Amino acid sequence: MVTDKLSFPFKILSGFMAGYFSTIIFHQLAVSIFWGIGAIPFRPYSMDPTIPFGIPGVLSLSFWGGVWGIIFMFVYNKIPVINNFWLKAFLFGGIFPPIAGIFIVGPLKGRPVGTGLTPMFILLIFVINGIWGAGTGFFIKILPSIRGK
Repeated sequence: MVTDKLSFPFKILSGFMAGYFSTIIFHQLAVSIFWGIGAIPFRPYSMDPTIPFGIPGVLSLSFWGGVWGIIFMFVYNKIPVINNFWLKAFLFGGIFPPIAGIFIVGPLKGRPVGTGLTPMFILLIFVINGIWGAGTGFFIKILPSIRGK
């Protein structure tokens, strides 16, 4: 794959940009749809300040989407079980960031582990973050072509 030939710094930058922009575009579009039909309680593009630094929610989420994008950039070709890139991207996004959110981020923000997790809510979070993963994959695929590789 083209991204295998990228330099280490460009892989980090590409992964971050892919995850960051996927959060703003794909993730928040999915949140907009599910919020619009009343399936989830949190609104898209939240400018509410986050704990502890008061950064607007969508910017904080996008930053962490970028961090997850870097992680995905380095691990997607090391996942031997699935050969389909898009399925890998969707499953990575649908599984790993939500698990971190439930077991690490939530408790760091003072929420008990698993608060409000119904089977339907878990499915929606899986789908929303899976869409983020596919969007991250989309940007990973197009960023090398932007660079001219």
